[in-house]
Amino acid sequence: MNPPAAASPIFDVHSHLVPRVDDGARSLAAVRDGVGRMVERGVRTIVTTPHLNGSMTRSRGYLEDFLGRVDEAYGDARREVRDAFPGIRFLRGHEVSLDAADPDLSDARIRLAGSDAVLVEWPHLRVPSSGTLSILRSLRSQGVRPLVAHPERYRGYRGRLELPAAWREEGAFLQVNYGSLAGRYGRRARAIAARLLSRGLVDCLATDFHCRPHLRLYIRAARAAFRLRGAEEAWTLLTATNPERICRGEDPLPMPSLEWNGEHPAP
Repeated sequence: MNPPAAASPIFDVHSHLVPRVDDGARSLAAVRDGVGRMVERGVRTIVTTPHLNGSMTRSRGYLEDFLGRVDEAYGDARREVRDAFPGIRFLRGHEVSLDAADPDLSDARIRLAGSDAVLVEWPHLRVPSSGTLSILRSLRSQGVRPLVAHPERYRGYRGRLELPAAWREEGAFLQVNYGSLAGRYGRRARAIAARLLSRGLVDCLATDFHCRPHLRLYIRAARAAFRLRGAEEAWTLLTATNPERICRGEDPLPMPSLEWNGEHPAP
């Protein structure tokens, strides 16, 4: 039996590794430990994404104060990563909660690696009853390319795929968490993630790692699930090629046909 092919270096676009600015890393020691765990699992580029409420961006003074604090903490973390893990790219964006219909996302520090892409989420893990398409359309009109975080985890749309599909038709991209494929967020999230994959609606995978010792990354479990299904090409697209393309301001490549039985648990 031939050994599995070596995986391409993973490009992760969703994590919380800036210390003391959100519910992620609490210290530089935690950053060093968390990044070490990511590196062990094949991650070579990290675009870390502290939480930011979109409503904050409408107050220039408040936004500058917050981004200034993130600048300082991110600088400390980046030096820690550079010294401990030479060759690992440690970049920055933000995960923006769309709690306002008209956030100002023009500051390059908010965008993924300074590109035109922004990681966004619906507030409180619930899809608003209306208006999501108009919000995404407005962002696109401003030159922002929204990457919607973990669509499989939201409540409020009953898991029907018409809405995520419509988000993509408006020019948004979709990012699924590795942990969802392994049941980290329950059966419902795993089943929706499987359906999104089967429909070719997923543009990339990411850790959403909050850098705590008790939290798993689920990269190995997710890769084993792809390998079990003979989907190595899709794995490379979703974990390496497409995340990098998005952060370069390019469209992700379409995912190849993938049959994914949502009832089969990830190893």
